[in-house]
Amino acid sequence: MSFLLDTHTFLWWIMADSSLSHQARSVIEDPDALRCVSSVTAFEIANKFRIGKLDFAREIVESFDAALDDAGFQRLDITPSHALLAGQMPGNHKDPFDRLLAAQSKLESLTLVTADQAFDGFDIKRLW
Repeated sequence: MSFLLDTHTFLWWIMADSSLSHQARSVIEDPDALRCVSSVTAFEIANKFRIGKLDFAREIVESFDAALDDAGFQRLDITPSHALLAGQMPGNHKDPFDRLLAAQSKLESLTLVTADQAFDGFDIKRLW
């Protein structure tokens, strides 16, 4: 199977946070699964760190690529197709980070690993 980690899922994994569900932890630990982290996640973490919403994230911002490599996660870049779909997806969900992750999940046929039920309105596969 192939998965895309939502930003909070990635952070909780890196911080060994107990908030991860058993199912989420299982797919992240599966070495045979394709586990992707989007450049959207890097942008969201850096942005929230800059404005003071993620004070603890300095080390993650400074060593994001190393964290991906250490965990065996694949990078998923944003393409114009992702951006166009994100802008056109129906619904009232206004968070641009979430919209981009949903578009990537849909176009790349990746199951989004997230606790956020707001993604259910995007007609994508979600696991938690």
